[in-house]
Amino acid sequence: MNRTHRSARPLIAIPARFSATTSALRYAAEVNARALIEAVWRAGGEPAGIHPAAGDVPARLARFDGVLLPGGGDLAPHRYGAGDTHAAVYDVDDLQDAFDLEVARAALDSGLPLLAICRGLQVVDVALGGTLEQHMDSDHRHLVHPVTIRSGTLLERATGAEKTDVSCYHHQRVDRLGEGLTATAHAADGTVEGLELPDAPGWFTAVQWHPEDTAHEDPAQQGLFDALVRAARDRR
Repeated sequence: MNRTHRSARPLIAIPARFSATTSALRYAAEVNARALIEAVWRAGGEPAGIHPAAGDVPARLARFDGVLLPGGGDLAPHRYGAGDTHAAVYDVDDLQDAFDLEVARAALDSGLPLLAICRGLQVVDVALGGTLEQHMDSDHRHLVHPVTIRSGTLLERATGAEKTDVSCYHHQRVDRLGEGLTATAHAADGTVEGLELPDAPGWFTAVQWHPEDTAHEDPAQQGLFDALVRAARDRR
């Protein structure tokens, strides 16, 4: 039994995203991007969508070997102390926010390997007391651009690069860093594109871009998923 568990694919929890329209299923659904799932699978992981329901999150995560916090809509501005909501803020869901924030805190506290992508990066920042810029003057939607990665970081080791072209789709960015977080990558306009927590008890890195968009053809982007699954396997 132990031999089977060791040889099985590490189980990677991925919080599902609410979707109002899914024609093939005829109803609203809970989904994750196929490209994201396939990148985890290529890395040797077993991706598992988990239902966003607040409460008892640490116990629910205990059977998993790693966590991937994916992209999605915007966090409610009140989550990071903003008094007003910018007109560009979209797809806010309080249950999704509450669940994702609990997942981020639980994974970081327990040392469960964690990769956070786009909204996921913002969730981690807010979970640790950081704030967001609600709408960038020149947003990064439908944009491929270079980012510079700080040497010696987990992000550099995962991608194998100090500069890489990335696929972005976000109109918000980190304003104030959460407690203990350090920026590991930047775009040319100064946007924080990567975060890490040097004192975290487990493997953790976060990117503001969408590595799943190009992971099938770019080893640097697939390297992020490979590193997550490797850390999950090592922890198990």
